[in-house]
Amino acid sequence: MFLPARALLIAALLASSAASASSSSQHWQAVPSGTGAELRGLSVVSGKVAWASGAKGTVLRTVDGKAWQAMQVPDADKIDFRDIHAFDAQTAVVMGAGPGAASRIYRTGDGGATWQLVTTNAVAEGFWDALAFWDKDNGILFGDPVKGSFQVYTTSDGGRSWQEVPAKGLEAMPNEGAFAASGTCLTVAGSTDAWIATGGSASSRVFHSTDRGKTWRVSSTPIPAGAAARGVFSVAFLNPKEGFAAGGDYKETRMAGTNGAYTVDGGASWTPVQVAPAGYMSVVVPVPGAPRALVAAGLAGSGYSPDAGRTWVELDRTPMNTVGFAGPAQGWAVGPKGLLMKYAGPALYRQQGQ
Repeated sequence: MFLPARALLIAALLASSAASASSSSQHWQAVPSGTGAELRGLSVVSGKVAWASGAKGTVLRTVDGKAWQAMQVPDADKIDFRDIHAFDAQTAVVMGAGPGAASRIYRTGDGGATWQLVTTNAVAEGFWDALAFWDKDNGILFGDPVKGSFQVYTTSDGGRSWQEVPAKGLEAMPNEGAFAASGTCLTVAGSTDAWIATGGSASSRVFHSTDRGKTWRVSSTPIPAGAAARGVFSVAFLNPKEGFAAGGDYKETRMAGTNGAYTVDGGASWTPVQVAPAGYMSVVVPVPGAPRALVAAGLAGSGYSPDAGRTWVELDRTPMNTVGFAGPAQGWAVGPKGLLMKYAGPALYRQQGQ
């Protein structure tokens, strides 16, 4: 009787271990979003406060890190909100993307109870792509080329008003543009640095400004372009020198090949990297509280790097549009058809000695 009993005990332990391993591999947990709209914008303020945005004038908000409230901005049911930046539980700025006046900015200061239409793109051939803020007052907005150069606007009053910048160095190549896929083809670091990622032309490129958008320098990346659907879709910086670019081809979501690149000189040069899983990545973001950590995601799934983008580990194959984190174990993801997910995996940082 001893041997069978021992065998049963071992089997039970193995089953328990397998169940634990399966549970630990579940990095994302689906959460009700209250909408079926495509979601592309995400701004994580803290472990409890986050905002999201998407098609049909849709905005979402959580103030407890658990339940989300879906709302629609009045008179914006035809506007596709591709980016959102939240300052706190009450204040947020949301950006619509589209041709001409479909590109617009709304702002709320009362948790979404009311919204103010701040500005619209006055140029018929214009198309805004993303916005970002250095601090609670100063931010930057950019859009696709008009008369051969990318559009840039800045704000110094928390997004209440925007002024176009006569920027130098933003001349575009033929067919070059940015991808408003996740609100992260524009990023900022420090108090004055900004980067813009592009594609669609002969090569994918990253523009860098050190003076809040007045002047720019550009460099090519090893991420393939050469077609309207290919290029760099997202760029993120851990500090003014170390950054990462992610992209691919949104029409070939599982296509193998270079889908990432890292820089150690502020974007002057880039080194190719294969992000896991292989395929199209629409977003890459830093993880607050984990100085070397990055998370990338897209329709190919999501992956994690503990070392500033040098190496990558697959997290999940769930198609996503964008992700955001408040800390190493506090993150959210949004995507197609109202997809909303909460990060449920282990803390995203490398322990000492590992």
